[in-house]
Amino acid sequence: MRPIQMVDTHTQYHKIKSEIDKAVTDVIESSAFINGKPVQEFASGLSAYMGVKHTIPCGNGTDALQIAMMALGLQPGDEVITPSFTYIATTEVIALLKLTPVFVEVDPKTFCIDPVAAEKAITSKTKAIVPVHLYGQASPMEEIMAIAKKHHIYVIEDNAQATGCDYIFKDGSKKKTGTIGHIGATSFYPSKNLGAFGDGGAIFTNDDSLAVKLKMIANHGQSKRYYHDVVGCNSRLDTIQAAILNIKLKHLDEYAAARRKAADHYDKAFAHHPKIRTPYRAEYSNHVFHQYTLILEAVDRDGLNKFLAERNIPSMIYYPVPGHKQKMFEHFKVASQELPVTDWLTERVISLPIHTELDEEQLNFITSNILEFINK
Repeated sequence: MRPIQMVDTHTQYHKIKSEIDKAVTDVIESSAFINGKPVQEFASGLSAYMGVKHTIPCGNGTDALQIAMMALGLQPGDEVITPSFTYIATTEVIALLKLTPVFVEVDPKTFCIDPVAAEKAITSKTKAIVPVHLYGQASPMEEIMAIAKKHHIYVIEDNAQATGCDYIFKDGSKKKTGTIGHIGATSFYPSKNLGAFGDGGAIFTNDDSLAVKLKMIANHGQSKRYYHDVVGCNSRLDTIQAAILNIKLKHLDEYAAARRKAADHYDKAFAHHPKIRTPYRAEYSNHVFHQYTLILEAVDRDGLNKFLAERNIPSMIYYPVPGHKQKMFEHFKVASQELPVTDWLTERVISLPIHTELDEEQLNFITSNILEFINK
């Protein structure tokens, strides 16, 4: 049996090695390392795949969120609503821009933002909501957009974990997550569903005027060289990464199907076990399983984590300390905030290996060991 990886980017690379190697070599031969032709090709190809008018490549997913908030003209003290149960990047950029993070609860089944909790948190200072499509599952965007419209606030989608996911509206129509809000932001970190061989990110919008601002901010605030109209930053996707992503984009739906197949195997193995809750698949989302995350009841989670490691099976606990309890946010005095669902999840979740290269032998080994530990 091949060694089990949390994400097996090495085996995935070897399946498309000739295409990747040629793409990288072509960039090196061209010597157009910054803003070379593959960057424009990738932006165009990703826009077509996502069904969005504008894709602005940038340096990473955190930059994408920061640039989005800058483009919307948010000012120090403005409140931005976001779930506490998410990776720190989502809320880090809020504080970095001297905005005020407002942490809200998530749905205990989907792990995504609770729209009722989000609306209750709106005040006269609220300027935006940042729903996170966590673990590859879509947030309830139809409800979020209705709330935003009602209260005249912006929606920035954190789509770093859900590239390729479809949101299914009540009328049956579909849109890709990241293209429903005013702005979407994503990451191409190597472990993502669409992962580069280094850092990378992108910003999406259907708004022409916002697209102009986003491009300017990502490029030192300039639309014409040496003429800087706004304060910006330097955030760009380098040409080699774009060339790699151009190849991998063609395989993205295939990758999603492989992840779902692995998730189906896990679901079947753990079906109806009283101590294991498998990931919920919302009817409005075709989950792309960036992570496969269990909720454990009456199980020594840390003991299971250690047991699996001893059997050379990786597992991860995302996220043991929620945002509102992080030391970096102490001055907002939110540590005492009551978010019982978030606290409940942080004590019970564990994520299993999930990627495009898992085979049946590996999956059987993982599931049998988990059941051995839980049933003993």
